[in-house]
Amino acid sequence: MTNVRELTLEDKASLLSGKDFWTTKNIDRAGVPSIMMTDGPHGLRKQTGSSDNLGINDSIPATCFPPAVGLGSAFDPDLAKKVGVALGVESAIEDVSVLLGPGVNIKRSPLCGRNFEYFSEDPHHAGVVATGMVRGMQSQTVGASLKHFAANNQETDRMRVSADVDPRPLREIYFRAFERVVKNAQPWTVMCSYNKVNGTYASEHPWLLTDVLRDDWGFEGLVVSDWGAVNDRVKGVAAGLDLEMPSSDGVTDAQIVDAVRNGDLDEALVDRAAQRVLDLVEKSGHREKPDDPLDVDAHHALAREAATRSVVLLKNEGSLLPLAEGQDIALIGEFARTPRYQGGGSSHINPTRLDTALDSFTQAVGDRVSFAPGFTFDGEPSESLRAEAVEVARSSDVAVLFLGLPDAAESEGFDRTTIDLPADQIELLDEVVEANPRTVVVLSNGGVVSLPFADTVPAIVEGWLLGQAGGSAIVDILTGAADPSGRLSETIPHRLEDNPSFGNFPGELGHVRYGEGIHVGYRWYDKRGLDVAFPFGHGLTYTEFEYGEPTARVNGRGDIDVSVGVTNVGPRDGREVVQVYVGRDESAVDRSPRELKAFSSVEIASGQTRFVTLTVDRSDLAYWDIRADRFVVEGGTYRVEVGASSRDIRGEASVSIDGDDPDVELTRESSLGEVLAHPKAGPTARQRLAELMGNPGVDDAEQKSGTQPGAAADSDEPAGDEPMDLDTMMASLPVGRLVSFGVPQDKIDELIEMARS
Repeated sequence: MTNVRELTLEDKASLLSGKDFWTTKNIDRAGVPSIMMTDGPHGLRKQTGSSDNLGINDSIPATCFPPAVGLGSAFDPDLAKKVGVALGVESAIEDVSVLLGPGVNIKRSPLCGRNFEYFSEDPHHAGVVATGMVRGMQSQTVGASLKHFAANNQETDRMRVSADVDPRPLREIYFRAFERVVKNAQPWTVMCSYNKVNGTYASEHPWLLTDVLRDDWGFEGLVVSDWGAVNDRVKGVAAGLDLEMPSSDGVTDAQIVDAVRNGDLDEALVDRAAQRVLDLVEKSGHREKPDDPLDVDAHHALAREAATRSVVLLKNEGSLLPLAEGQDIALIGEFARTPRYQGGGSSHINPTRLDTALDSFTQAVGDRVSFAPGFTFDGEPSESLRAEAVEVARSSDVAVLFLGLPDAAESEGFDRTTIDLPADQIELLDEVVEANPRTVVVLSNGGVVSLPFADTVPAIVEGWLLGQAGGSAIVDILTGAADPSGRLSETIPHRLEDNPSFGNFPGELGHVRYGEGIHVGYRWYDKRGLDVAFPFGHGLTYTEFEYGEPTARVNGRGDIDVSVGVTNVGPRDGREVVQVYVGRDESAVDRSPRELKAFSSVEIASGQTRFVTLTVDRSDLAYWDIRADRFVVEGGTYRVEVGASSRDIRGEASVSIDGDDPDVELTRESSLGEVLAHPKAGPTARQRLAELMGNPGVDDAEQKSGTQPGAAADSDEPAGDEPMDLDTMMASLPVGRLVSFGVPQDKIDELIEMARS
């Protein structure tokens, strides 16, 4: 293995940027080979010919698995791991060392054009599923690149916009999925995002790339830039950005060398970054290229399994689904013939094959299927296509209508401006339902869409973007060959205006304010009691599950073990996603009513009971204390809810948790409430304060207030009224200002010093 000490300054600087678009630099005389990185994350995009980052050039055929918008809905890290293994195998066959993914950015707004690449609006869910995928990929000695770090939640002005986020939401919402994956899977690389975080580019942010990522979380790998994300290369090296991609044609290499020689950059920092590049190359060298070629059939079968598990049955009134045998089926919508199975931009995969719903339906039920496209993807209404579709619907037993967003509506590089489906599709839907009320809607979309027809259409299937086997997977669900088991990993609101980011997205004048704070996704809707079309975690099956009474206990590690019996009381085998939410009714900080803290996808045969045990990590109960600048677990009673969605709670239990000592340093600016609540100083301070407030010098303040010692002066309370409690009236008063009420300054300082000791 080459050591950085064997290299010249020029050698070391050269390693810190790409050789070309996809490979690192080699140094032959030092025995350092070049390695390849390629786009993912739901398939291998190894380009042929000249390179580009927008998917314009052809890439080699590879299995297109469901993008994260679909795979996240399976709520199953084991399935994600299986997909990760397959991605690693295909990468190894093509001698690719690092696959760029997965993406764990939070779906802050349904308008984000890249939501199809992200798993969830919930950080716990995103982190657990992504951990499975990373472990699978790296089991094949192919590195993952966890992206985009951090707060990359929009495409508008993405190369330079400043995501202005307060500490609590940054830590609790936007960092937590990254933290979980880093600590539990140690991805080989982490990719920094294009944007600024609170005014500083992510690519030159020492607090982000070193203090948090490495010092706090223990990241051991390499930090790579998003392609073209570097603003100032010298600042980036100092901050902890190891590898710039793609090639800078030597420009930034020379800047690094000049900065070292001018004394503007410590050469030890260059050594640090270069050694990390060498370490990555060394890891890649331990991979053996598989002897066997890609098993296209086996990977397509896995893609079909993953796609089937990703489908979410939103509504099934009157058990219209699964479709009964012998029915004449009207298959309507261009998506049935020309599927949209992945998003646009850098993750566009050239699939090894492509299943369409039209072909799969024909294979499944023969000539009982009649097809009409109904609309075109350009959004222009066609009277002739619509009339044909309505007639086909009228003459059939059931109509299956494929609606969705065309490629031009959502992609990397721009955000949507609406969550509405194209108007011509809604008009077609109205006429089809009038002609045949037995209508099933199947959706194809990379982000949620509004569903104004949810009350009028008996069955709705959320088909997301399902990869190359999505067509056959949808038919498996519709015909009952497979039981639907997907769950929503993002809330479907009635309208865009209800979304928490509305009014703060996508920002203006180079800044976007995350004004909703920690209340993202279902947290916001639950906090405000807003009605939604379909809640986070929702999804129906063709069977029915009953829950027993859950139990919860704190184990020896301080974690919460939750157990519940789940019985399949329906007519067929199925899969239930058991979800555990935790909340506190009283807290020192603002909280959402409930937060997802554990989940499990469980197969249960008809008539069978499975006892499911899930563990809530103590660390996941913590909030970010802005005073102590760290996570703190608040002591007290926690409500543990078990259910089938965030709004379908089947049972609850409670546990008492011992809290952490926040160890907040008291000063004269600390409030009286903080002093009295301090675990060390509080009890003694209350007694000492009562003694101090008994000083003669306090009499005037007492007389002015007409209340007990310590009550606020100038009170409007008439004499003889019940006096207000000290804690209530003066909790926010800085203790240093007690001098105004006759407490000597030295006694205040004595109180503060007592808390410090």
